[in-house]
Order: sequence, then C-alpha cells, then structure tokens
Amino acid sequence: MNGHAPGRPSWAELASPDAKASREFYCSLFGWYVYTLTIPEYDDYDIFTLGGVQGPEVAGMQRLADDAQPPSWTVYFRTDDILATVAAVKAAGGQELVPPMRVSDLGEMALCADPEGADFALWVAGNLKGAGVVDEPGAMCWVELACHDIDEARRFYGDVFGWEAVERRYHAPYTNLKLDGWSFGGIVDIDDLRRNGYEAEPHWIPYIWVEDCDAIASRAGELGGRVLLPPTDITPGRYAVLADPAGARLAVIAPGAGGLAEAR
Repeated sequence: MNGHAPGRPSWAELASPDAKASREFYCSLFGWYVYTLTIPEYDDYDIFTLGGVQGPEVAGMQRLADDAQPPSWTVYFRTDDILATVAAVKAAGGQELVPPMRVSDLGEMALCADPEGADFALWVAGNLKGAGVVDEPGAMCWVELACHDIDEARRFYGDVFGWEAVERRYHAPYTNLKLDGWSFGGIVDIDDLRRNGYEAEPHWIPYIWVEDCDAIASRAGELGGRVLLPPTDITPGRYAVLADPAGARLAVIAPGAGGLAEAR
C-alpha cells in the first residue's frame, strides 16, 4: 500500500500499559518485528512491521498515559480534512475525545466516539501513510464494530464517512460496510456476543489475517492471552476473538476459499 482512500481504515494502534510485554506477545504471535520512534514532545511510539526493520508497517503502539485507562486497539480511518470530519462526527451525535493534533511529520490525528461510546480515530497522512500492507497473512484485513443499535450505527457512520451498509448472514445476521463498492468491515450485535459469554462495551476491533486460526488461538493462550470467542467457521473463513495479556481485544481470521474476496 502506498496510501489509503478517505473513509477507509488505514491504521490500527495498540494502547498498552506494558510496551515490553506487548512487543513480546505480538511479535511471538504474528511474527512481527518492532522498532521505536522517538518523537519530539511525545512519548516513544512503536511501529510493528512484517519482515524486519525495512518491512512494511502493519500497526502501531503507544504507552497508556493513565493506568485507569483500559488497554485497547484503536482503528484509524483516513480523512483529507480532519476538521470537517470532526465537525461531521459532532453533527451526527458523536463526540470529539482528543482534538485534532499534528504528530510531528507523521500526520494529523483526532480521537472520536460514536453515539454509543465506541471510540475510533481519524488520520491525515504525512510521512506515515498508514498500514504499508493489508490483506496478507500477518496484516490487518478487516475492521468490526460491536454495538447495541445497528440501525443507529449505520446512520451515524453513513453521515460521517458516507459508508453504505449491506445485510449479510454468516452464522448470524451481519452488516457489511462498503465504500465505493468495496467492503472493508462490518457491524455485529454486541448483545448476541454477550449471549455467547463475550462481555464488552461497544467497540471497534481490527482483524489480522492468519493462516491457521486454531493454531494462533492456541498460541495466544500459551503466551498469556485469552480466547474470548473460540475459532468458529463462517462463510468468509474461520475466525476467533482474542485478548492479549493486558486485555486488549483483537480478532484473527483465516480466510477460506474465496473468503474475504467474496465478502468484499
């Protein structure tokens, strides 16, 4: 990837209370490499890559500034006009959590929340265009919102980003999110997840493409993580939802024959 279209997911960022432990977990789980950027007037920032220090970027990591904040993954969506997008978030009923700010020469970011409180970030690319690789093993390939009111989420994100929502059915009803005819993520009913023992507030998570979902879920447990939703077959492939040792949630999927391409 040499760039991402406005309105599309472009980056995923981990907020961790223990950067060393997180580096060890994710590098062992996905085979990632990690290096640290020293950014003037900011804390150090870690970049996860595929294939060593020269490999393409797959995700980032920052240190939690407050121990009271929960460890989490944040999904970033690309925009060309961060002030206009923040204004659209507010007009549609969302909140601005962190106002637009420049991050050295990397780009500009803002942190927002939708009407149910699920947070997401906005990104205007500078020298960091976003993920340098997607839709390959070890890289982000999908993003997903878990919420209570799917109709309200469809309205909100449609107003903010112009997304189209399409109904699908995998093992349960599912909403695919599309932009310019291409599906990049989805919405799932969080109450259905809770009935399966998955306790969480509304949130976004990234999906990482893996070659063997069961092996990765087992490996996550060996490394101190947890399996929140066990490996399950759906039309696009086999997926699981995991938590790292600090509790940050993310999902993995091993696409089946025609899997993600068919979904898109």
